[in-house]
Amino acid sequence: MPKESKNARFRRVAEKRVQNIIIGIRSLAQLSNRQVYEWEGKQLEKIWKTLELEIASCKSSFSHPESKIFKF
Repeated sequence: MPKESKNARFRRVAEKRVQNIIIGIRSLAQLSNRQVYEWEGKQLEKIWKTLELEIASCKSSFSHPESKIFKF
């Protein structure tokens, strides 16, 4: 069996991970049903801020991938 290229591996893994994130976001969106859930504005602000920070961190990882590698 031929060895998988780095790009092919990236595509395969990225598709699964992005799909899992989409499923999670859709699950989170179900919390908007006021007939089942009750929330406060501060709770929503904390959720959105946390998600925005994680997305920013992820984007930064792609912009500066070497920053996570330890070197002396």
